[in-house]
Amino acid sequence: MKSNKLTTRIAVAMVAGIVVGYLCHTFAPTSAIAKDIAGYLSIFTDIFLRLIKMVIAPLVLATLVAGLASMGDSRAVGRIGGKALGWFITASLLSLLIGLIMANLLRPGDNLAVPLPEVTASTNLKTSALNLKDFITHVFPKSIFESMAHNEILQILVFAMFFGIALGKLQNETSKSLLKTTEDVVHVMLQVTDYVMRFAPVGVFAAVASVITTQGLGILLVYGKYMASFFLALGVLWMVLIFAGFIVLGKDIFRLLKLIRGPMLLGFSTASSESAYPKLMEQLEKFGVKDRVTGFVLPLGYSFNLDGSMMYTAFAALFIAQAYDIPLTLGQQITMLLVLMVSSKGIAGVPRASLVVVAAVLPMFGLPEAGLLLVMGVDHFLDMGRTVTNVLGNAIATAAVAKWENAIEPVPEELAESESALPLEEVRHASRAA
Repeated sequence: MKSNKLTTRIAVAMVAGIVVGYLCHTFAPTSAIAKDIAGYLSIFTDIFLRLIKMVIAPLVLATLVAGLASMGDSRAVGRIGGKALGWFITASLLSLLIGLIMANLLRPGDNLAVPLPEVTASTNLKTSALNLKDFITHVFPKSIFESMAHNEILQILVFAMFFGIALGKLQNETSKSLLKTTEDVVHVMLQVTDYVMRFAPVGVFAAVASVITTQGLGILLVYGKYMASFFLALGVLWMVLIFAGFIVLGKDIFRLLKLIRGPMLLGFSTASSESAYPKLMEQLEKFGVKDRVTGFVLPLGYSFNLDGSMMYTAFAALFIAQAYDIPLTLGQQITMLLVLMVSSKGIAGVPRASLVVVAAVLPMFGLPEAGLLLVMGVDHFLDMGRTVTNVLGNAIATAAVAKWENAIEPVPEELAESESALPLEEVRHASRAA
């Protein structure tokens, strides 16, 4: 059995990034010079993330169209979508509830060893971007080319649903030829993804080194209690998600966790869900999830099933209340949970989305928005934890929906452990022959 070389290289790159970042932070004469060094390091991360974004739109579009066209039944789309949204809503509520419970139990905001920001201080977060009405309208594209240019995943999904179902309805030589071409595009994009992922260790190294160069490791000690409490809460959420996956998938959940360790590590080290998306799609394919389910559920999940981000919004809001010694009743906390549940659905594509949600909700409960200034210094490290949890949650959700749809075909272990992208037809043929 081959070890996952990419995962090993990413782990080594993370360690190297921490060492180099610490040395740069320690020996840089001034903070301005350290910031300049970090800027040059981040060039490599920006290039890697740009390459990832280059892949996502055509990969999502081709996979969705090919999968939906092969269904041949629009009712199947509604059935799969309904099951996926049911899972997402349940997982979101559990994530928020765990965030509230853990923040009340651990109370990370009590007795902070840092001065509190003035209540009137500004965070410069654009909370106006959080608008459910505009979000719902924005889901529907006015141009597929504009949607692809901006990597608007939900807009691409809406167009692909119309196009894929229409293509499946047409039963002629032209439509069959177009479907075959679309499937070939999927194969090509998986191979392009394989090439792009070879640059992942460089991007990870630069991302970690850049953050440590500017922030240093000392800030982790200052906010140690807060960060430790949050990661402990994430651990509880992980156990709940894995247990839920075990109920649906049985012992196969452990095989899934083994396969997705690479995308999870990539998401953690870059703090970017986009960076993990193509590789996660490929690993779900190796798990045996049919492409029609992966291509439909995974894009939905990246907009509606951000379990780590959801939990953080509740956790951070209570942390700020504790820091400013503003008590919240049980009724207020339950109301906050429901408000966060609704508000978080309008954040797709908003920079620093979790912080924007918290900033918008705090004034509703008499909490100072300035409290977010307490956590902004370590937000990148917290975002690493949020992102890896989002990747885990979406992987389990996709596999669970596929299980309910009887859309998992076991892949031979030697193929699943392969480093290269797998042509879909080859995987299916090998699976059936096994």
